Amino acid sequence: MHLDPRQTEAFRAVIRTGSFEQAAVHLHLTPPAISQRVRALESTLGNALVVRSRPCRPTEIGQRLLQYLKRATLLEADLLADLAERSDAPLVVVAALNADSLGTWFFPALAEVLMRERVLLDLTVEDQDHTYSLLETGLAIGCISTEPKPMRGCSASPLGSMRYRLVASSEFRQQYFATGLTRNAARKAPVVAYTRKDRLTSSFLLRQLGLPEGAYPCHYVPGTEARFNAIRFGLGYGMVPELLLHEALAQGTLVDLAGAAPLDISLYWHTWKVQSPRMENLSRQILAAAPKILARPDEAAVASET
Repeated sequence: MHLDPRQTEAFRAVIRTGSFEQAAVHLHLTPPAISQRVRALESTLGNALVVRSRPCRPTEIGQRLLQYLKRATLLEADLLADLAERSDAPLVVVAALNADSLGTWFFPALAEVLMRERVLLDLTVEDQDHTYSLLETGLAIGCISTEPKPMRGCSASPLGSMRYRLVASSEFRQQYFATGLTRNAARKAPVVAYTRKDRLTSSFLLRQLGLPEGAYPCHYVPGTEARFNAIRFGLGYGMVPELLLHEALAQGTLVDLAGAAPLDISLYWHTWKVQSPRMENLSRQILAAAPKILARPDEAAVASET
């Protein structure tokens, strides 16, 4: 059995763009030509690879093919660099991580490693509960996730735990929570979340106060710094990484609304077991560097929900 590179390129373009029409534009072909190549690939493998929906998405076999193609591309690039004696060739790392990791510990912990290993980053920022799916569909070769269980062919290694605190500005607390964090007060106080996938604050309110999503107003502000500023300037309140809070809490510009109930989220580094030697080395260094900033899992109470 032989995989035709033109057919696999068409398949990857359909999944990447979400449609046969957009894949055709991207590859400067016609939609029928793209469809013909994908059908020929499906015939070769004896399985459907694309769910013809809007957007198009891979079937289970299609996901496995995407994973294989991504890994094969990276292994080939690493081999060619070695054969050409290009020891200075950069290593391209396609990874998925959550905004809070990117906005707090990721660069302080890993900048030296990334520069030393001459790594070029191609990062996708996604909620920590959803980064796993990007690895699963072959759109990343590594991810930071709250999922402790590795998928088939991958490893999952603990990085440590990130502690969150429920904070608001002093003025916001006085306006909404002057008598404390109560169920009735929380019904009126706006939350600041990243996106509708962000479950940190909503899970806390459901667990602590029995308030489901939709029972209170909510802002959606993507980006760690932008969301943090929205909370600092009094638009709402929410869970913020403790790594960002030391100065603000000490100065009293932000207050902890639930000091006795911090939220600790365990993070894991997922990557493929079969990978290039340089990627294996980078993974080892990530696992060595991250715990220097993040708490070890046994140093924090691990939350089962995020």
